Amino acid sequence: MKRVRIHAGNVGLVFKNGDYKRVITSGTHWLGFNETVAKYSLTTAFNAPKALEILLEDQALANMLHVVNVEDNQIVLVYTYNNFKQVLTAGQYTFWNTLVDYKFVTVDLSKIEITENISKSLYTNMQLRQYIRAFEVAAYEKAIMIVDDKFDKILDHGTYHFWKNNQTIKIAKADLRQLQLEVSGQELLTKDKAAVRINFYAQYNVIDIETALMQNKDYEKQLYTSLQLALRAYVGAYTLDELLEQKDQIAKAVLEDVKAQASKLGVNVLHAGMRDVILPGDMKDIMNQVLIAQKKAQANVITRREETASTRSLLNTAKLMEDNSMLFKLKEMEYVEKIADKIGEITVAGNVIEQLKDIFSVNK
Repeated sequence: MKRVRIHAGNVGLVFKNGDYKRVITSGTHWLGFNETVAKYSLTTAFNAPKALEILLEDQALANMLHVVNVEDNQIVLVYTYNNFKQVLTAGQYTFWNTLVDYKFVTVDLSKIEITENISKSLYTNMQLRQYIRAFEVAAYEKAIMIVDDKFDKILDHGTYHFWKNNQTIKIAKADLRQLQLEVSGQELLTKDKAAVRINFYAQYNVIDIETALMQNKDYEKQLYTSLQLALRAYVGAYTLDELLEQKDQIAKAVLEDVKAQASKLGVNVLHAGMRDVILPGDMKDIMNQVLIAQKKAQANVITRREETASTRSLLNTAKLMEDNSMLFKLKEMEYVEKIADKIGEITVAGNVIEQLKDIFSVNK
């Protein structure tokens, strides 16, 4: 006979000649001939020294154990006192249930949605994050989710987490803000065969993300092409002068023409405008010459108009002075005064008084 003591927080498994016999708990026990004892702590996982199926035939021992079976497409999250401790992969595990409060959460990795009651704070845990994939959609974006190359759903802004398995997940995003598309440097011919280079722009936003991303490839490039073709068609229908005079109306017409096509792309075109109409060097010279000629003609018209008005005024003044001798003398005195302002020195000879009388006499 042999006496053994099992301390609190431990158990012992008794074997005889290598065969399992019984389990003993804390206290003093007597072992029979050829019996040995293996001691285990109740605070750690139990690693069976023999085939677990044989040990579990002892109901007393089976009642003291958690037996966790993890399948190939599963993981199990182990919590002690509601605190995450570890991840169990495929296999069989046993834990003592008499001292530590364990909780086990089984995760089915064959699906992608995280439906288990798991705190999001664990998604970045080093043990768990290798089983999770994350996608972020910015506040100004929407996204479509494609699972195994099939459309699944639309995602609003936020951070999304999914289980990692052999299913493929793709996220395609679209910016929902007002965007601007530049159609720059378009070399076009007007109706009168004038070559011009036009810079055009359009402001738009995405209104149907599924249509834009799933039913169309490169919707921005398609919108660019639609604007380019519409602009080419309208510019070719106007002469250069008409183009320069009516560029705002042409921009509105292009906008209306493109809107229908844009709706098929899941896009709404809000505004469009012609920023620049650039002429080649020789055309600039010609336009400048035309402008100079027009301004000269306008200046000549104004000059002739002023000369006519001045002549008419002189004629009217002459008629008045012819009928009124006093008015004639006043006008004469006015000219004498103007002449006197420009004379620095006067030399007088003879009878000055008589000469002045002759000058200012009314009845000459």
